[in-house]
Amino acid sequence: MRSNRTNQSILAQTLCAALAPLLLLPGTASASDWKVVAGTSWLGFTGAASGAPFEGHFSRWDAQISFDPGKPEAGRVAVTVEMASAVTGDKEKDQALPQAPWFDAKAFPHATFTVQSFQAKGGHDYDAIGTLALRGVTKPIVMPVTIEVDGNTLHATGRLDLIRTDYGVGLTTGAQWVALEVVAAFDVTAERLP
Repeated sequence: MRSNRTNQSILAQTLCAALAPLLLLPGTASASDWKVVAGTSWLGFTGAASGAPFEGHFSRWDAQISFDPGKPEAGRVAVTVEMASAVTGDKEKDQALPQAPWFDAKAFPHATFTVQSFQAKGGHDYDAIGTLALRGVTKPIVMPVTIEVDGNTLHATGRLDLIRTDYGVGLTTGAQWVALEVVAAFDVTAERLP
């Protein structure tokens, strides 16, 4: 007769063999967490003033990223942006943007972009489904993004077309001076957390 220890070993091996295929099923993997690499990532915007296009970026922002290309629907992202950190390289714009009626950074110091899930579109392309909160206004968004994972490195790019007055940014009149259309964009490199 076999010992209890031998029987327990056989039982454990049987359970492992039975459960192993379940680990390969879609939906059983957990998403990986990633840390943004400082100095190689960019978050910015483009607009137009008096018919001339201009670009800007935010120098202070942070992102919490959880993503696995094998289970994009489980992905989560939380981005927090310090609105007073907007920089365009134009002194007049840089002084005006943090003020009311633009970003009004004193009353609304942060904007947040939250992704609840990703929808795969084929290849490395996804729709990031979530919300954008800016100047006290929160709206649902769907942002097309490209995400590539190579070992322990994630690279993601995306852009979102916005109407600035939907979020109370700037005056509704005078669109001939400052265009209503704004593009928010990002280029992020992140490293897998242990």
